Amino acid sequence: MTTFRSVRPSPSEYNSFYAGYVNAVSDGDIIEALVSQKSSLLNWIDSASTKQADFRYAPGKWSAKEAVGHIIDTEWIFTYRTLRFARGDQSPLPGMDQNQFMEGANFTQRSLGDLRVEFSGLRTASTQLLGSFSEAVLDRVGIASDCPFTVRAMMWITAGHCQHHLTILNERYKMS
Repeated sequence: MTTFRSVRPSPSEYNSFYAGYVNAVSDGDIIEALVSQKSSLLNWIDSASTKQADFRYAPGKWSAKEAVGHIIDTEWIFTYRTLRFARGDQSPLPGMDQNQFMEGANFTQRSLGDLRVEFSGLRTASTQLLGSFSEAVLDRVGIASDCPFTVRAMMWITAGHCQHHLTILNERYKMS
């Protein structure tokens, strides 16, 4: 059954930089996708060893813990933006420099279990918030990084960003 939460955002609803994230999400209800994705990431974390958590697949790349931390940081930012836009806030929001965030983080000192708890709680709160939005709210527009985004687009971008990194975790952080 197609619902208003199954409508994929059009390219005019977000900056083209984010097209890969939007396209990474399968068709269907975006809230169901976010809930399913939570299980996928938690399962990945649960199956990871301590060695795998600290693994870097190439020099200069993030460890698995840092990648999970980045997913968390970005979800905090994207969900905050979505909330502001949904509430009609027209204040332009700044961009996010992922490298600056990583420099300020302590993910290497945290356990993967601790990151699991944070992601689980954050994703639960995110899906509760995003799932509460009416159809009319999804068309509201806000500005972030000097670009307009609809609430709908931010929801899909949030899921797509996580999916992008979940794919990388599955493909590049395997331990033989």
